[in-house]
Amino acid sequence: MTKKSASSTSSLDAGLVYLDGNIVPIEEANISVLTHALHYGTSVFEGIRAYETDQGAAVFRLSEHSQRLLNSAKILGMPVDLSVEDINKAILDTIRANKRKSCYIRPLLWYGSESLGVFPGGNTVHFMVATLPWGVYLGEEAVKKGARLMTSSWRRSPGDVMPTKSKAGGNYINSVLANSEARANGFDEALLLDKEGFVAEGSGENIFMMRNDILMPIAHSINLRGITRDSVIQIAKWLGTEVEATMATRDELYTADELFMVGTAAEVTPIASLDRRDIGNGVAGPFALNMRKTYLDITAGKVEEFKHWLTYVN
Repeated sequence: MTKKSASSTSSLDAGLVYLDGNIVPIEEANISVLTHALHYGTSVFEGIRAYETDQGAAVFRLSEHSQRLLNSAKILGMPVDLSVEDINKAILDTIRANKRKSCYIRPLLWYGSESLGVFPGGNTVHFMVATLPWGVYLGEEAVKKGARLMTSSWRRSPGDVMPTKSKAGGNYINSVLANSEARANGFDEALLLDKEGFVAEGSGENIFMMRNDILMPIAHSINLRGITRDSVIQIAKWLGTEVEATMATRDELYTADELFMVGTAAEVTPIASLDRRDIGNGVAGPFALNMRKTYLDITAGKVEEFKHWLTYVN
């Protein structure tokens, strides 16, 4: 018998899930052990959040996430008979069925079990949506004091080796290895470089640098098109901050005034140190903390200018 992960739980409190057109209890959402995606990583997914607001649960940038899911499938050549509207509806129906006030949302498309050959063409494409209670991704301590990062020995896969613009399951072995290495060495998260030594991203986050009051989102052609990254850039410009995208090597990050990382799970998380070198004063930076507050105010529906990013569940 294989050893169970120390962090695993029986059903992750998923409750009711959407599976191929039906909403069923998680215990009934069963698939074959010969599922193609289980053996070869032939799945695509999204990470989305719904937030509690004065008008009930609201999903943040829902249609953008649904479109990116379809784009990921297209990159893999996966035939999907779903529209953005279909995916949106499945997500909203699943949140309603679970009566969630807020949650993390995981839609997934994957190849089924008709054939175990590498070629997936004869396999059915399945679709599911799960909603989960979800707190602060790296913990409250990392947000208050700033996360501790290490540069991983694993390099980010280049775009001519893996389809990096697709949020494909198989791609995330790279992230799992990097994140596991960081945790084993006492850090909160990993920073991945490309094969030439330029900063790519975290195991699941985009990286931002502040220098001389200029916000510098790390720009790299191999990174996934981050929706939270785009949101933070738009928010920063709205706040009057100069934004200048840049490539960078890790030694440039050491001398930044601030670093922070962003993503659906991480939201906006300050970085206090990289490779045991303090960033700035070695604590969560003021810009990052203010950006986090503003971001969470927007997701809670408190900022009129950005209410168009919210899709209310009811």
